[in-house]
Amino acid sequence: MRLPGILNFVISVITLSAIWLFASKYFSTNLHGRIFRGVIDSKSIKNKCGIAKPCGEKDFAFRIMSGAASAVGPSICLDGKIIMSSVKNNIGKGINIAFINGTNGEVLKTGFFDMYAGDVNELLDFVKPVQTGIMAMVASYDEPASKLNDEARKYFTDTLGSNYANMLQFRDNWILIGVVGMKNKSPFEQHIKNDGKTNKYEGWPEMLEMEGCVPRKME
Repeated sequence: MRLPGILNFVISVITLSAIWLFASKYFSTNLHGRIFRGVIDSKSIKNKCGIAKPCGEKDFAFRIMSGAASAVGPSICLDGKIIMSSVKNNIGKGINIAFINGTNGEVLKTGFFDMYAGDVNELLDFVKPVQTGIMAMVASYDEPASKLNDEARKYFTDTLGSNYANMLQFRDNWILIGVVGMKNKSPFEQHIKNDGKTNKYEGWPEMLEMEGCVPRKME
């Protein structure tokens, strides 16, 4: 086996192990969670949230898109329902977050918080009362980091299992699915840095998109 093949195999094993660990702590041990990336074919319109492959009965289909520069807002879809989007008029620049009952998919509350000119305490007041075991879906738009203080970064890192909240910087793009009170890191997360040498848009990195299946919480 050539070296690239070995590396790909090792990376796949590590990714699957992380997803299993995440789900086994919060969901059932019968894990069917997957993350899909790539071109969506015509058959995807039959799947919830328009994802490429269908999900099992014990999974939620999801798609999260971050904002694109300062022009196109983010979108969050779960179980075939758009939760946050520009069409629903419930998104804003900064950090967009939805809290969801992980058993039945009920949207408990949504909010958006300006992290350039806003008050980080409004974000903290929004997230702190949420009970352990609730699913969170997060998407950035335009600028998510300037007003983030240590307390807010710690919340996303220690309470929602983010791998990247501590390193989030000016105009980075970021999407996350986490669970309040999770001790393990979430495998459902993407981050891309604002870098003038690689940005797709002038002053902003490319939009992030993540789709797939996340297991329901089993009561």
